[in-house]
Amino acid sequence: MLQCSFRQRKELRFQWIEEHRELWNVNVLCEVLDVSRGGFYVWRDRPKSDRSRRQRELTDQMRAIHAERHKDSYGSPRMHQELIARGYEVCENTVAQLMKDQDLKSSTKKKFRHTTDSNHRHPVAENVLNQQFQQEKPDQVWVSDITFIPTREGWLYLVCILDLYSRKVVGWSMSDRMTKDLVLSAMKMALLRRRPGAELMHHSDRGSQYCSQAFQRLLREEQITCSMSRKGNCYDNAVMESFFATLKKELVHQADYQTRAEARRSIFEYVELFYNQVRLHSSLGYLSPAEYERQYEQAV
Repeated sequence: MLQCSFRQRKELRFQWIEEHRELWNVNVLCEVLDVSRGGFYVWRDRPKSDRSRRQRELTDQMRAIHAERHKDSYGSPRMHQELIARGYEVCENTVAQLMKDQDLKSSTKKKFRHTTDSNHRHPVAENVLNQQFQQEKPDQVWVSDITFIPTREGWLYLVCILDLYSRKVVGWSMSDRMTKDLVLSAMKMALLRRRPGAELMHHSDRGSQYCSQAFQRLLREEQITCSMSRKGNCYDNAVMESFFATLKKELVHQADYQTRAEARRSIFEYVELFYNQVRLHSSLGYLSPAEYERQYEQAV
C-alpha cells in the first residue's frame, strides 16, 4: 500500500512537471520535486497506463470542481461526494491524497460578528423549538436571522429564512437599513413561495425586528407559531448561525465588494443558484437542499 501511494505521488509529480515545463527548466522542477530527470523522461516517453489516464482524468475533474465558483470551499469529503455524483468510482482516501498532491485546499474559516438588537420593550416569545433541529418534512419549522455584509459603500443587511428539514433558503431580503421591513419582506417571500400549512413554526432571536408588532401580526394572520431563542444563547438558533458562517467563509470573506449592488448580485447567485440547488450538505446525506426536497416529494 505504501509503495503504491509513493508511486502514485511520483506520477503526479511527473504530470505536474510536464504541465509546467514550458514555464520553468525541467532540471529545476525535478530538483524541487525530488525526482530524477531521467525518470521523468522515461515516464514521459512511455504509453500512459489505464491507471495513469484515470488519475489524470480524476485530477482534471477535481481541478474543475475546485475552480467552480464557491466550490473552493470543498474538502475531501464533499469533493468525494461530488465525484461520486458525477459518476466516478473512487474512494475518499484517494481523493484526499490527490487533493493534497495537487494542493487543492478548502477555504479557511473567518470569524464574524453577529448583530442582534434585543434592547426593546416588545414582548418576546418562548423557546418553543428548544433546539429540535431535525424535522420530518418541509415547512414544519423555519428559522431566521439577520447578518451584515461589508461593502465599500457601507453595511448591507441580509435576512434569510431556512427550512429546517432541507436547510433550504426559502426567503431572504437585503437592505442598507436593519428595520422590521427587512424581516417582513423575507417572510412574505417565503410565504408566497411555499404556501405552508397551519402547523408551521417560525424561530428567531429576540431582535426588535422579529418582536415588532407588524411582524408578529403577520405570524398571527398566517397562523404561524412563534418561537424565540433564550437571551444570549446562540445555540438555540445554531442551524441559522451555521448557514451564515458558511456564507461568510465560502463567499463574503473571499470578496471585496465595492458597492451594495455588487454584493446583492453576488449573494443572490450564491443563495439561489449555488447553495439551494448545487451545494452538497453532509447533514442531508451529501445532497443539495433542492434535491433533498425532491426526494421527499417523490416518496410521499
